[in-house]
Amino acid sequence: MAAPEPAPDAPAARLVGPGRAFHLMRATLAKGRPRDLTPAPHPTVVWIQNDRVRLHHDTGRRDLTEGDVLFLRAGEGYGLQGKGETPMVVSVTLADGIVAGLGARHPGLEGRLFWTDDPAPRLAHLDPRPLAALNQAALRLERAAETALEAEAFLLPLCAQLVDREVPLPDGAPDWLARALSAAKEPQVFREGAAGFARIAGRAHPHVSRTMRRFTGQTPSDYINGQRMAFAARRLAGSSDSLSEIAAECGIPNLSHFHKLFRAAHGLTPAQYRRRFQRELAQPGR
Repeated sequence: MAAPEPAPDAPAARLVGPGRAFHLMRATLAKGRPRDLTPAPHPTVVWIQNDRVRLHHDTGRRDLTEGDVLFLRAGEGYGLQGKGETPMVVSVTLADGIVAGLGARHPGLEGRLFWTDDPAPRLAHLDPRPLAALNQAALRLERAAETALEAEAFLLPLCAQLVDREVPLPDGAPDWLARALSAAKEPQVFREGAAGFARIAGRAHPHVSRTMRRFTGQTPSDYINGQRMAFAARRLAGSSDSLSEIAAECGIPNLSHFHKLFRAAHGLTPAQYRRRFQRELAQPGR
């Protein structure tokens, strides 16, 4: 199905404009297949708040589940079809200038989310905790003035979170690897080590290792230890917790091994790192 061009005077096209930087909507979806694809009148973020939804798109269709987030560009044809018992979505339509302005100011967004020429749907997935945070941000947005400031205050943290989780991979890399690399940035995964990575990937450990080496040049252990040491550095600079506590949070109970990995990653011992990036900044000369 090809989407018609949006009529400039259509009600949907007037959702945002001068003096109104965004429009937030919640909807429980009907289960019938959409008769036609509707062009998005402006850039729109849609997420599945509850149950399952089928996305009909210019490029085909795919099923979405709770926590999936969709980024639609203006003019992109789509339709949503409820598939579960109580399928609910939330959407935030944004003035074109909001999205264009963020892209111009933040080069790290290039090629991602709204800021790509890829015709396929731009999708991300949020686990329960970040999904709850997104829903809280939407509640705040509902009560906010419809200004560019409030629109950016909603959109930029979401984009930063999703871009930070992305791990660039060569063409041909399997989706399960991209999902596992993103998930392995979370403590509940990396503290389990390479076994946790294989578990979240949903594949046998030898297959995961071969695929990792092929597409990233790293082993699962290499990647996991990199995430652990990045986390440890943030904790050393941002807390007063002991080294043993931080090492345990990383899933490395052996302090000697923790010291070795940390020094290899950062060129400093944990104590030296904390002194340089916490104490000397807070109280110089002490």
